[in-house]
Amino acid sequence: RWRNWIIRGIFTWVMIFSFSFIIYMGPLALILLVMAIQIKCFHEIITIGYIVYRSYDLPWFRTLSWYFLFASNYFFYGESLAAYFGVLLSKDEFLMPFMRYHRFISFSMYVAGLVAFVFSLVKKHYLKQFTLFGWTHVTLLIVVTQSHLIIQNIFEGLIWLLVPVSMIICNDIMAYMFGFFFGKTPLIKLSPKKTWEGFIGGALSTIVFGIVLSYVLVQFDFFVCPLRYDDIKERLSMDCERHPVFKVVEYNLPETLQGLFRLVSKIPWRTFKVYPFILHSISMAIFASVIGPFGGFFASGFKRAFKIKDFGDTIPGHGGIMDRFDCQFLMATFIHVYYSSFIRVPNPAKLVQHVFTLKPEEQLQVFYLLRDRLLAKGLLNDTATEMIT
Repeated sequence: RWRNWIIRGIFTWVMIFSFSFIIYMGPLALILLVMAIQIKCFHEIITIGYIVYRSYDLPWFRTLSWYFLFASNYFFYGESLAAYFGVLLSKDEFLMPFMRYHRFISFSMYVAGLVAFVFSLVKKHYLKQFTLFGWTHVTLLIVVTQSHLIIQNIFEGLIWLLVPVSMIICNDIMAYMFGFFFGKTPLIKLSPKKTWEGFIGGALSTIVFGIVLSYVLVQFDFFVCPLRYDDIKERLSMDCERHPVFKVVEYNLPETLQGLFRLVSKIPWRTFKVYPFILHSISMAIFASVIGPFGGFFASGFKRAFKIKDFGDTIPGHGGIMDRFDCQFLMATFIHVYYSSFIRVPNPAKLVQHVFTLKPEEQLQVFYLLRDRLLAKGLLNDTATEMIT
């Protein structure tokens, strides 16, 4: 038990320092890391399917699985690149057709894979082959879609990746520590080693850790500014006007709390100042510590169904890559939905970037339409219009 604890601890710190170095290298290095993790997780899950059904000698299973992985990545990452770096891509004549007809090319690639699968069908093995076909697509849904959302979070600012990922890591470590030293009450049958003591200790630790980490990272523009293409400087840039959640805001305390402070400390404390992101980080920490572990429970159920201990043996003391990132994928989806629902605000600069991907005559058409609408609404006068034109 102690030997496993030491090995697990050593490689936990190795992963933390390695991850910190990649953060130092910047967002593009993080994107490459996410893609590498995605490929390895896909490999681990597909390999399980191959081991379970390999006695049937099914043709083309691995080849088609990797083909569908490539086609899915082509679609998802192509969509992201077109949305965030359309201006840059539109400047290259070779890349223009790929951007313009991206969805048609993606659809054609998928149809080609579907046709190849039908040709690969073998009599007496139809059920097994369709089972593996579904296996591949569920794996793509779990792995590729989630990693795509992680990369979109990176584009919106490194903090939307680092804080959630760190919360999951903190919760995993602290739940293990509290469970190791104080755990007595079993939490769930799927994971016999999980305890209520570890669950509660990990949750409280994650909330405190999330608040502290958020306060530290929000001080630096490097972590809060989105990655974008600056068409004036003609390079990728992380310079920005800060989003409102990264600016200090003064809040009024509820009347009940104001009365409590006057009663206890005799100090009329009516307001407090804080970065809104820190308040949002509490919601993230609660999800990471309460719902996040269910990604691990889901993975545990999957492994028990196929009577395996780990997805792989890539990381000593931890198992496979998927064993470490089963909770991260669920967290990535939550952050993407949370950001889209509660944080995202209209971005005029991004709208302008989309306009610049159009042809020159189309850009002028957009200008004239906007000018006429502003004049009709009284937001632009004739003098200003003459100066512009």
